[in-house]
Amino acid sequence: MNLFARKTLADLTEEANAEGQGTLRRHLGPWNLVLLGIGAIIGAGLFVRTAAAAAEHAGPSVTLSFIVAAIGCALAGMCYAEFSAMTPVSGSAYTYSYATMGELFAWIIGWDLVLEYALGAATVAIAWSQYLNKLIANFIGPDYMIPYQFCHSPFEKSPDGVAGMINLPAIVILCFLTMILVRGIKESAVFNAIVVSVKVLIVVLFIALGWQFIQPANHQPFIPEPTTYGTHAFGGWWGVLGGAGVVFFAFIGFDAVSTVAQETKNPKRDMPIGILGSLVVCTVLYILFSYVLTGIAPYTDFRDPEKGKEASVAYAIEQYMTGYGWLSNFITVAILFGFSSVILVMLLGQSRVFYSMARDGLVPSFFGELHPTYQTPSKSNWLFLVFVALFAGFIPDHVVGDMTSIGTLFAFALVSIGIILMRRSDPDAPRPFRTPLVPLVPILAVLVCGAMILGLGKENWLRLLIWLAIGFVIYFGYSVKHSKVQRALRS
Repeated sequence: MNLFARKTLADLTEEANAEGQGTLRRHLGPWNLVLLGIGAIIGAGLFVRTAAAAAEHAGPSVTLSFIVAAIGCALAGMCYAEFSAMTPVSGSAYTYSYATMGELFAWIIGWDLVLEYALGAATVAIAWSQYLNKLIANFIGPDYMIPYQFCHSPFEKSPDGVAGMINLPAIVILCFLTMILVRGIKESAVFNAIVVSVKVLIVVLFIALGWQFIQPANHQPFIPEPTTYGTHAFGGWWGVLGGAGVVFFAFIGFDAVSTVAQETKNPKRDMPIGILGSLVVCTVLYILFSYVLTGIAPYTDFRDPEKGKEASVAYAIEQYMTGYGWLSNFITVAILFGFSSVILVMLLGQSRVFYSMARDGLVPSFFGELHPTYQTPSKSNWLFLVFVALFAGFIPDHVVGDMTSIGTLFAFALVSIGIILMRRSDPDAPRPFRTPLVPLVPILAVLVCGAMILGLGKENWLRLLIWLAIGFVIYFGYSVKHSKVQRALRS
């Protein structure tokens, strides 16, 4: 048994070029990829996690948190772009790790991606539920809102003392989007393109109209004095780093683009465009959006359950943007559609990672079986619907959101290390896109991502370690016995 056995670039190229029955269909072009990236990036991270990071970590300096997170993403994004152009196969960081660091690391990163995508989808589904209630209250009336106990987890309690039971709206939207994914990647991309156009328009409208309502006093001091809030640091540069770890959730969409490399018409050209293009567009919008939001409303409002802790953007518009009540309703509708595209891409990435792992024998083969008509990994889609729905229905959003961030940061660090290793092991391999200044850029990516991991605190480190421990039990109990690479070594 060789735990560090690698798949060669020749093996990956053969998989990428395989066509016919039992393989994913190539439908996507560069514009589809950019839209998929924007679809996953702009969502709960912007409309929900921005306010949470400002309230609990950084205050007005959440804008700096976005810049720190964007730097980490840009550095890691260039590493992703090189890998995705070299090895245009489904599986994202899992596949890259298999080719650079060997099977054990590939399993670790694949298992970590389960955490990233599944909990990412759960976090956004919970946010979707919150904004649905806001929409019902605005258009029909507060008396018709979904009862608290049926739209919150058992670990939450309302200011009136009502305990949550299950988040039913979150589960319903997950079911609906899973059905779209099962139908096919082409249909999913069309749905995503429509939704992305709407939510980008909304973000631009909020920035343009909200700028005139910025109160300079809300940005003073821009970096609050260091103190504590709850169990973690608030204010100062530790607060900025903590906020960066939280809002980092807002950037995870660009790496989801790499999971559909095997469904892209010209991946060597289009994958770097999709990954880096979506990242650039969203970074500019994020910085402007966070500056406007914290300028309109005091960040302390976002701590209060009776004020802006839930549906924060709609609250800020209603309370502080006089004469723009219509925008609150409009933005609430658009946010619901926007969240839907994020969930769609997260669920898409999840199923494609397990599709690749199943084809390698690391998880049961039915995860790699495709629907006879739609040629999608439908069984994987349905199984992960159950898994994600359990988190969305029964766990609070702040828990699953921070776990998503730490899982993603860990994945980014490993991919960045992989670039250095691949340059040494396969220096002459064709590279349609080359990460500049290697090893400096990958090392900087690891350092920035590591700093954000530190900012997320011990509770999240422990959760990640427990998740990885569960993964090791499965790997040594099942995967090493069924791995195709291990079988080839034994024969």
